[in-house]
Amino acid sequence: MKLFDVYPLFPINIVRGKGCRVWDENDTEYLDLYGGHAVISIGHCHPHYVEMLTDQLQKLGFYSNSVVNKLQQQLAERLGKACGYEDYQFFLVNSGAEANENALKLASFTNGRTRMLSANKAFHGRTSLAVEVTNNPKIIAPINNCGHVTYLPINDINAWKEEIEKDDVCACIIECIQGVGGIQMVNAEFLQELQQICKAHGTLLICDEIQCGYGRSGKFFAHQWLGVQPDIITVAKGIGNGFPMSGVLISPELKPVYGQLGTTFGGNHLACAAALAVLDVIENENLVENANRVGEYLITELKKIQAENESKITDVRGRGLMIGIELAQPYKELRSRLLFDEHCFTGCAGTNTLRLLPPLCLSMEEANEFLAKFKKVL
Repeated sequence: MKLFDVYPLFPINIVRGKGCRVWDENDTEYLDLYGGHAVISIGHCHPHYVEMLTDQLQKLGFYSNSVVNKLQQQLAERLGKACGYEDYQFFLVNSGAEANENALKLASFTNGRTRMLSANKAFHGRTSLAVEVTNNPKIIAPINNCGHVTYLPINDINAWKEEIEKDDVCACIIECIQGVGGIQMVNAEFLQELQQICKAHGTLLICDEIQCGYGRSGKFFAHQWLGVQPDIITVAKGIGNGFPMSGVLISPELKPVYGQLGTTFGGNHLACAAALAVLDVIENENLVENANRVGEYLITELKKIQAENESKITDVRGRGLMIGIELAQPYKELRSRLLFDEHCFTGCAGTNTLRLLPPLCLSMEEANEFLAKFKKVL
């Protein structure tokens, strides 16, 4: 049997990692400025993370959600304190798409509506509802194209208001910093007014924090820069530092019903051990603050490089360690040289944007190392 060939792959076999570095099978070292799609939050193979997972695996890897799992309760309590949502409820699942899927279902259960508003360039996952609110017709299969969604430009409040005032919108789902969309930023004025309009019309506000959350922006959640409190928040990627896990944070105004949502693997013992280890390291090593400090430095320095290379760089944008570098030409050659000549992993978006999503433990020295490599290939 062969693998189903849907991924264009670099011919590099990564076999180990530590902190912000990975090594291939030939023992070539790479600086990791991408973190496996923003998944690696506390660094590769952090010893505390490895120890907690190993210890839990030796006790119990999995049992079903038909019994008490105190690790889930500990995680909910710890996460509530860490992110400032102690009064919210927590539902654990396995992937970002599954988190958004359940968030959208929960919104529809709450107000009985079926129409969703999503942003141009949005990416929310590849399962049925999640892919329908993703603004990419190439990945929406005919069976998923059910007409539930209207796509609107971010920061155009009049466009969103016009739709919400029709009183048939179930939920608005939005990434406060778009990832796949190219590090496009939602502004505070727009999101605050959107929340007010949603509340007035019985529409739920869902913030997709799967890529921009969990400390990446320099606050625990990106929407916390913008002065809103969503009805539902989805998390994944950085929550488990590579262990498949996700969750839905749910307003206390939404009441649970037995059997309404469910999952086989969500919140299993190993996943909870991974997530608790991640919170330990984030708190003990001040990684949210580090993401803000190092991210601000990187953005400042990249803007200086932009000023010196206006014909090559058209924009630098982002917050914390979620940064987009928009180039005047397609990123392919520059990204390739960074990888194969300078041994540095970066991400991309669209055709012209390099995307930086390093582990939150990226140091100033490693930031400077990247800047030197970037200037060299530029």
